[in-house]
Amino acid sequence: MEFHWRIRQITQENPGLMDALLKIFGEVFSDLEAYIRNRPCTDYIQQLLGSGYFIALVALKDEQVIGGLAAYELRKFEQERSEIYIYDLAVLEAHRRQGIATALIQELKNIAVDRGAYTIFVQADTGPEDEAAIALYSRLGSKENVLHFDIPVRSRTTAP
Repeated sequence: MEFHWRIRQITQENPGLMDALLKIFGEVFSDLEAYIRNRPCTDYIQQLLGSGYFIALVALKDEQVIGGLAAYELRKFEQERSEIYIYDLAVLEAHRRQGIATALIQELKNIAVDRGAYTIFVQADTGPEDEAAIALYSRLGSKENVLHFDIPVRSRTTAP
């Protein structure tokens, strides 16, 4: 099967791809405000891309970003190994059901092997709009029933 798109890792040498990826996330997640409004400066992005713990991949079609993922490597303390956490994964609607999300995850698996990671994990929301993501993740891995809690962080000068 011939693909008309390719997967590429974003590095310090091509930080401009992060702008396009942030726009994709904002569009797909219907949250342009969060992904575009306070976009990090180029220095911040280059430091993040060179950090060794952040991984960003994009799917390109005719050099246009049509999807991508952002992930973090979490080094473990109990053993010399790591886990990879997929923070965001999105593909533009017009390009879905072509194997792009699966290819992004497969490339992340290759990176995980190179880094000595033993697993990749991802969280999924449970709304009707998330059924396709849940189906994808169910095909690629096993589901765990867990609870997720957001614990707000306040500045030290703010009273509890």
